[in-house]
Amino acid sequence: MLVEDDTMIGEAIQGALKDASYATDWVKNGQTALTTLACQHYDLVLLDLGLPGMDGLEVLSSLRARDNPVALLVITARDGLDDRLRGLDGGADDYVLKPFAMAELLARMRAVLRRKGGNAKAVLGNGVVALDPATREAMVESGAPVQLSNREFALLQALLVRPGAILSRSDLEDRMYGWGDEVDSNAVEFLIHALRRKLGSAIIKNVRGVGWMVSKSA
Repeated sequence: MLVEDDTMIGEAIQGALKDASYATDWVKNGQTALTTLACQHYDLVLLDLGLPGMDGLEVLSSLRARDNPVALLVITARDGLDDRLRGLDGGADDYVLKPFAMAELLARMRAVLRRKGGNAKAVLGNGVVALDPATREAMVESGAPVQLSNREFALLQALLVRPGAILSRSDLEDRMYGWGDEVDSNAVEFLIHALRRKLGSAIIKNVRGVGWMVSKSA
């Protein structure tokens, strides 16, 4: 989720995140962010501080008071030490100052997601297939790296974050599409077919009537 009231900045970040294979929902005020986070799961929140109505630090405080552990990066022009300390001590996982390079923001997002997932390694894997979030390349055992499309990468990443866990169609769609994106009825099956063709038919397992998974780490 992106929480940013500046239209120009929001459009730029949302576009860059989409190019980097992140499904992004964008809201423009703190109350909408809290309402949405109360009923929908997100892997990560990008939170501006200078929001209308409810300040970003209030949003952060309220979110953590509800014991919501979602990964959260503050993105703001406030560069004062007190603001940074309040953000980090208030429960933010990182604090990124505007203006920033998108490459740096994406790298910080990957680092926070790794820490939240309990994985210090930069590359995701289960002993059979490995995925590099920085390059969006997958590799099967000792084979050559294979470039994935944005959607293919997003689907495989969702599965490799939790090897052994079964993800339903809606789970996978939530990780691949943002609000307003058109979702074809057979999109998940099409992408899984494409990944199996590139990486091998045994990489992704179908659990009939439930969803899909990759095997637990070897």
